[in-house]
Amino acid sequence: MGEGVTDFKVGDRVAYGSGPVGSYSTVRNMPAHPLVKIPDSIDFETAAAMMLKGFTAQYLLRRVYKVQAGDTILFHAAAGGVGTIATQWAKSLGVRVIGTVSTREKAELAKANGCAEVIITSEENIVERVKELTDGKGVPVVYDSVGKATFVDSLNCLKPRGMMVSFGNASGKVDPVPLQWLAERGSLVLTRPTVASFTVDKAEMLESAAEMFGVVASGAVKIQINQRFALADVVKAHTELEGRRTTGCTVLIP
Repeated sequence: MGEGVTDFKVGDRVAYGSGPVGSYSTVRNMPAHPLVKIPDSIDFETAAAMMLKGFTAQYLLRRVYKVQAGDTILFHAAAGGVGTIATQWAKSLGVRVIGTVSTREKAELAKANGCAEVIITSEENIVERVKELTDGKGVPVVYDSVGKATFVDSLNCLKPRGMMVSFGNASGKVDPVPLQWLAERGSLVLTRPTVASFTVDKAEMLESAAEMFGVVASGAVKIQINQRFALADVVKAHTELEGRRTTGCTVLIP
C-alpha cells in the first residue's frame, strides 16, 4: 500500500473498469482511485469480465438515457460483452429490447439474454424492421457500439427528439456528421460518452459499482464468460475478437 491510501488494506480483493492501461500482466501497480472492493458474492473471473462492460452498461442505461419500464430501445451488437449484460439489465427494468446481431447463432444468444426481438443485420434491413416493430414510430434511444457501419441507420431508427448514443467504433470511426441531419430527423440528440467520464468522480463510480454488483448478485444479470485464454495466447484472443467469433465475455488468465 502506498502512503496516504486509506480506503484499502493489504489482502482486499479489488477490481477496476477504467485506466490506466496495463492489465495484460501478472503483477502491476495501480493508483487507488479507480479501484473498488469486490463483494464476497463475486469471484475474480466474474469481476474481471464484468467491470468495464458493467460500468458501460450502467452508464448507458442509468445515466446517459435513463430507460423506463415500457420503453422500446435498440441495442446493437446484442450478443457481445456489453450487449449481453445491458440487454439482461434492461429487461429486468421492464424495457423491451430490439437487438441487432450478425448471425443466426448470435440471434439465439441475444434472445436468451433478454431481447424481445432480434434483427440479423446480414439478412434484414435494420430501419425497416425497427419501424415495423414500433408501428412506424421508431425508438426513443439507440445504443450503438458498431460505429461507421450502422451510424446512419441508427439515426433513421429514432423517433423525433430521440437520442443517439454512439459509444464504440467496432466497424470504424464515424465520419463527420452534419448537424442538419439531426434537425431533419426531428430534433435528435447525439452523444458520444466514454466510461472515463462516468468514473472520474469517486462517489459516482462507487454508486455505479454498487448498482452493478447488485444486479449481478440478484441474478437479474448473469455474466457469461464464453472464452478463456492464457495471457500467453493474447494474440489468439484478439484474433478471435476481431474476427467476430466471440460472444459474451472473454477473460485472460495470467
